This record gives sequence, structure tokens and C-alpha cells, in this order.
Amino acid sequence: MKIALTQLSTKDLATLAQRILSNAQSGKYPVINNHPLVGALASSYTEYDKVYTKQVYSGKGKDVATADHERDTAYANLKSFLNGYRKLPSAANYQQAEDLYGVFKTFGLNLDRLSYSSQTAQMKKLIEALETTENKQKITLLSLDAAFAEMKAKQDAFEIVFAEQAGANADLRQMTSASAIRKDLEKTLKTYLNLLTVMKEVSGWELLYSDTNELVKAAKNSTSEKKESGEIPQK
Repeated sequence: MKIALTQLSTKDLATLAQRILSNAQSGKYPVINNHPLVGALASSYTEYDKVYTKQVYSGKGKDVATADHERDTAYANLKSFLNGYRKLPSAANYQQAEDLYGVFKTFGLNLDRLSYSSQTAQMKKLIEALETTENKQKITLLSLDAAFAEMKAKQDAFEIVFAEQAGANADLRQMTSASAIRKDLEKTLKTYLNLLTVMKEVSGWELLYSDTNELVKAAKNSTSEKKESGEIPQK
């Protein structure tokens, strides 16, 4: 009963281990009832099952990118309005627009091109500066309260999503390596199959060996079919 466990896909390894374990625990084979190796296999499979389908990253990258795009848009819209309005000396309160645009200049006019962390730091400082009593009055005179509130809201929303992503990624990194867990399952499964191979001619073990061998053959055939179809690259 030979099979290259390392060549099985993550899903096929999980399927084979689950079938072999279910068979061993079925009660059909008294010789294997309460065997410590079955307990070890169950433990290894349980750990593998927890992580073999987990994503390498949190999966929140798209949400972070979307939140960043939305805050970029709110920032750019407000900045563009001030830049255009300040160039119209004949317009009412154009000086207020000039002053507020100067605040934007202080913290950089290309914040939307910075890294997530750098932009966040500068955006927080910009918002703090715009929230002074004097600047809030200028924002109100220009009827920009809603636009400023939107920029603040988008910044807050980004920080929330970014923090969620950071926390989720940290949790994933703290989990035991999926590759290490796979090796443990492969080792335990191989030991179990070796036991059945050694005992296959001993009374009471023949049927267990035969049935398990069929499960192994099915796993090998599945891998071969995937290679022929191109689903698994040939070496």
C-alpha cells in the first residue's frame, strides 16, 4: 500500500485522511478499536482540517483598497474645489478658500499618492488643522461643511477597515503553519498505513487492510486523472 502523500493536493490529502479515519472508527474492525494510532490520526486530521483551506491573508485587502479610494476621492474633491475657488478674486470669500488651500499645502498636496500609513498620519494632521475654530468658520462660509464631514468620515472608515485587516492578518500569522500541520498529518497517516501493511496477513487485519487499500487507490487515481487533464502539472 504505497502512495506519495506529498504529491496529493491539500484537498485530496484531507479527503483521504477523512475517509481512512472514518473507516477506522466505523466499528467494523475490532483489531483497530481504541488503537492509539487512530487517536493520533484523528488529532492530526482535526488540526489540518482547521487550516488547510485558510487564506494566506485576511481577504480584506479589497475592502481596504475601496476605503482608501473613497477617502482619496473625498480629499481630492475638497482640495480641487479650494484650488479653483481661490483663483476667483471676484468670488465672495475667495480669501477663505486661499487660506484653507494653504492648510492643505502645509501637509502636502499629494496625500492620495502616499502609502496607507503615511497618508493616514498626514490626513489626521490635516483634519485636526481644519477643525480649529478659525478654519471651521471659513469652511462654513464656503458652504463646505458637508464636504469636510465626508472627508472625515471616509478617513475614519478607512482606519476601521485597515485596523480590521491588520488584526486579521496578525491572527493568521499566529496560527501554526499550514505546511507544518500538513507534514504532521502526512507522517501520522504514513505510519498508520505502514502498520496496516505490516499486519495485513495477521488474522483480523486482512479486511481493514483491503478496504483501506481501496481508499488509497482511489486517491492515487484521482491524482493521476488530474495530471492527465492538466489540472496538476506534470513534472
